[in-house]
Amino acid sequence: MSADLTDRADTPLDLHLVGDIILDVPGCGALFEPAHATLASADVLVGHVEVPHTHGTATTSTDVPAPPADPAHLRALAEHGFHVATLAGNHIADCGAEGIADTVATLRGLGLATTGAGMNLREALAPAVLQRRGQRVGVLSWNCVGPRESWATSRKAGAAWVKVLTHYELDYANPGGPPNIYTFAAPDSLDAMAEAVAALARQVDVVVVALHKGCGHTPARIEHYEFGVARAAIDAGAHVVAGHHAHILRGIEVYRGRPIFHGLGNFVTVTQALSVKDNDSPERLAWAKRREALFGFSPDPAMPSYPFHPESRHTAIARCRVSGSGASAQVEAGFIPCYIDTQARPVPLGRDAQGQATADYIADISRRWRLHTRFEWTHDGSRDWVRVLPAASDAPPAPR
Repeated sequence: MSADLTDRADTPLDLHLVGDIILDVPGCGALFEPAHATLASADVLVGHVEVPHTHGTATTSTDVPAPPADPAHLRALAEHGFHVATLAGNHIADCGAEGIADTVATLRGLGLATTGAGMNLREALAPAVLQRRGQRVGVLSWNCVGPRESWATSRKAGAAWVKVLTHYELDYANPGGPPNIYTFAAPDSLDAMAEAVAALARQVDVVVVALHKGCGHTPARIEHYEFGVARAAIDAGAHVVAGHHAHILRGIEVYRGRPIFHGLGNFVTVTQALSVKDNDSPERLAWAKRREALFGFSPDPAMPSYPFHPESRHTAIARCRVSGSGASAQVEAGFIPCYIDTQARPVPLGRDAQGQATADYIADISRRWRLHTRFEWTHDGSRDWVRVLPAASDAPPAPR
């Protein structure tokens, strides 16, 4: 889908991106308020809508289905400056074709462009294209985590997808012991993604790729396949790659001069679906209990609508300033640190103690996964933010 934002300027294009958005609680629009000024300042603002927004009652997922959210809640995205909603994820098809159709129609009716899901694979792969500051910006979205039932086909509604394979290897004499685990994208699926990115790069000036990827609720960890898929998107012509799905931040790398935000974590992410109290779905209740055992954390009981890892309250708004276009474009990448307060509101931070703590957290998880990046505070107009730069060493300093 295209949106027409035609004003021109000689300054760089200011692109902001956030991670998972779940609007499953009444009054959730107010949760964007602390970030409103920052979000509204972007030339292009992209966020990931995690669940279907529909009044339909169908449940089609064989995974743990998310309950549908009220379509009226999506109005918050328009009110707080969002231009693009990416939709390719593991829950978007939980309410079947009706859920996808209603979500897409509501978002487009509010003036947002969408990509990543549709009534068939062709629609799911259609990019969101916007015109801003004389630049054509294209956005594509893929789901890398399944379930297969969520995948679109030529005759079935669903999400655009990259098929990822898992290989377990036990290479020592200890039957039943822990295996080595390797993950990688199926070559034909990876090639199809790269071809779509390259085709879009021939049509627009700036390409953004959003990937639903990673292992949820686990600090720092990046799976093997995530590097291959994200870097393939850059090789094919993407200027920025942004990940989501894990509901907790991941590190940031710079590859061939282009930023890869391996996971932007949660933004406004409120739901009752993962409560271990008064949960009306046996499947969701069982998963909520199992999730705590698997990932070793218990949600804060004082935040009943925010049932996520304590470290996930560190989050960020990715910021990329793009000068030029195509292969010669220059991308100045970084992030605005945020912290999710006790009301589940992401609050942008400056160069104060809390802002430094979140910046240090991102530097640390990047260092722990050897992403060869360094971080430095900078000031732009009235905004403090942290630039992300390539480093010669695998131990980049925390931003100071």
